[in-house]
Amino acid sequence: MLSLTSEMVQSFAALLLAHVLADFVFQTAGMVKAKRHPGVFLLHIAIVFMLSAAALGGAWPAVLAATVAHLGIDAVKTYGVPAPMRGTATAFIADQAAHLLTIAAVVIYWPNAAQTGLWAAWWPELSQPALMLSGFVVAVLAGGHVVALFMAPYANRFEDFRAQGLPNAGKVIGQLERALIFLLVVIGQPTGIGFLIAAKSLLRFEATKEQKASEYVIIGTLTSFGWALAVSSATMALISVASTVFAR
Repeated sequence: MLSLTSEMVQSFAALLLAHVLADFVFQTAGMVKAKRHPGVFLLHIAIVFMLSAAALGGAWPAVLAATVAHLGIDAVKTYGVPAPMRGTATAFIADQAAHLLTIAAVVIYWPNAAQTGLWAAWWPELSQPALMLSGFVVAVLAGGHVVALFMAPYANRFEDFRAQGLPNAGKVIGQLERALIFLLVVIGQPTGIGFLIAAKSLLRFEATKEQKASEYVIIGTLTSFGWALAVSSATMALISVASTVFAR
């Protein structure tokens, strides 16, 4: 039976952070749209390689394995999956699940990767902050992508409704609400999420008296809140496991 070690936690935290930054911070919306262009695709893979190498501080076999795995998964999604299926929330979640599984596989094969790199002395202290930062990025930035994909079938019907607001206001509001939910879960105050929902409902009341607009906002809000709550809870569970392993 596989036994989780502190070295494995450190390597997983490093590679997870590199992956999250590569996919959701250093990969722009323009890169996502143009990803079928070989140059853009290879640029993304180069970023994955550089961030993985930077996170581990070397450990080249693990870095190469993680990069090749990322390349394979992205190649299948970008060139092998039909466009209508590629642009769905289900495809996105399946893609990210595949990335997580390959990162776990690399860690199982090279459990001491983080301890063979330049930052070996620091990773015992950096592991939990890295997991926290990864969770925050996934909750806030990746969450926006998930909500947009989930709401795509409804979005075209509400162009006039969306155009009434400030440019990108919906995006910023979504990011702020997911960041607040993440913070509330981290500090152990999830009951505050109920007040957040109530406040948003009151602020949106006048703008959503029409039934279809109201339903559109409710679906988007619940998707955003649900994603943030799920990711926040998963992040805290990972950190709890890490704490247990380090306390052995």
